Amino acid sequence: MAIKLNFDHYGEKTGGSPLVIIHGLYGSASNFRGLAKIYAQHYQVYCVDLRNHGNSPHSDDMSYPLMAADVVEFMDDQNIDRAHILGHSMGGKTAMQVALSYPERIDKLVLGDIAPILYPNHHESIFEGLTAIPLDQIKSRGEADKLLSQYVDEAGVRMFLLTNLVRSDEGGFNWRINIPALINNYDHIAAAPDGISYDGETLFIRGEHSHYLLDEYVPETLELFPSARIETIDDCGHWLHSEKPQEFSKILLDFLK
Repeated sequence: MAIKLNFDHYGEKTGGSPLVIIHGLYGSASNFRGLAKIYAQHYQVYCVDLRNHGNSPHSDDMSYPLMAADVVEFMDDQNIDRAHILGHSMGGKTAMQVALSYPERIDKLVLGDIAPILYPNHHESIFEGLTAIPLDQIKSRGEADKLLSQYVDEAGVRMFLLTNLVRSDEGGFNWRINIPALINNYDHIAAAPDGISYDGETLFIRGEHSHYLLDEYVPETLELFPSARIETIDDCGHWLHSEKPQEFSKILLDFLK
């Protein structure tokens, strides 16, 4: 059953298609806040929280068909017939599933550093670190970061993960993300989107140093998205919209125009 997604809205209604932005695993609508305000000069922009993320409801069930249905129901609720859709990482796979299952709802499709393939599990240490933090004992985000550093080396990744650690009404901490559901459904998260092909205008943007859309994945990608083109941002990793926001935005806006 579809879930009513929380979202942030930027810009005024225009005659063209709006832009719907979908974040990645552990993320939220706020990840694209800065860029969304820029894109809102040209488009009406919606940034959604996927189920089990941000301020959207939690659910024990999580798969790309379910998340795609959530996005389409969100579009229905906002009276959006067709939209440009931008998805990063897990959000990119969700966007792919929308295109494969509901092609009539897509104007142009943009995928940020993700391929339509099954990825091996490379989040075990993150899940171990998140579940090792005793929410009823820690007194500060700094304490949580120190504990998490035993499992996750990169300070930037820890900072991103800990944006999900929020103060509870009782004065302690809670996770905004539904960690048990993410762990239990990780096989679905790592899976490829389900469908035959999508022929609409599609752009894949990848980072030069990222392993998410390697050259070896390109034939499989073009088989599912035969009209796609692939752009590479030099000297950039997986978080291309935050590492190289100007380059990312130019490629995106040139494509949408």
